[in-house]
Amino acid sequence: MLQTLLHYGLHFGLPLAIALVFFKPTWKVAFLIMLCGMLIDLDHLLANPIFDPSRCSINFHPLHSYYAVAIYILITIYKRTRLLGIGLLIHILADTVDCWLM
Repeated sequence: MLQTLLHYGLHFGLPLAIALVFFKPTWKVAFLIMLCGMLIDLDHLLANPIFDPSRCSINFHPLHSYYAVAIYILITIYKRTRLLGIGLLIHILADTVDCWLM
């Protein structure tokens, strides 16, 4: 239960907090852009089984690989794509916490 709260708290709460603190005038748009980072979970559709609660997503799914994380870091460098990059990195952080708590 605590792991689930922490996982989804990071997925939704951290982007909301960042949006409210750093992007106050446009926090709704910033929050929604960062939530787009959840779309990388589409790579779970390539796995068999699609969902396995005992599997660590990091470096198992292609969009959760270390190579992908390097690209997400690069995405944060450019102002135009920064929010998406932050959202993607928050997603990876949330999934990493799951791996630690297994």
